[in-house]
Amino acid sequence: MYHKVKVQFLWLIAAIFIFDQLTKWCVFNYMNLYQSIPIIHDFFYLTYVTNDGMAFGLSLPGGQITLTVLSVFMTLVLGYFFWLERNSHLIMKLSLSLIISGALGNLVDRILAGKVVDFLHIKIGSYWEWYIFNIADTSVSIGMVLFIIHSFYFQDNTSEKAII
Repeated sequence: MYHKVKVQFLWLIAAIFIFDQLTKWCVFNYMNLYQSIPIIHDFFYLTYVTNDGMAFGLSLPGGQITLTVLSVFMTLVLGYFFWLERNSHLIMKLSLSLIISGALGNLVDRILAGKVVDFLHIKIGSYWEWYIFNIADTSVSIGMVLFIIHSFYFQDNTSEKAII
């Protein structure tokens, strides 16, 4: 049963990764850089930008090399925890799957192009707007929310259990 569940989550990781890469490929090939297409006027746009930093435009000392090495390391660590995890709640498995798929999606962009394609843009008229992001960012964000929920509501508080 354990291996069947793990395989299902591996399929989820693959599906999200492929969807992320496909959407970025479409944006890269069918939109001009900085082009913005309204999907829901004054709320949701497809806006093509690139990001050579981390989420929300943050950067690290050492630039792309540091960010890429850190991304590879963190993805391997998460993959290791995912592979070893046997008795965790399904929310933890889902959380790790979402984080890994998003990390892989952005890591591939950094390795191949030195930057990440972002295109999902939410704003409310001229009053407020959020950073432009992509499917991988969304996957990581949802995975982190689930990780926090799991930590607060499903975690055994005994000292014998590890966090992951």
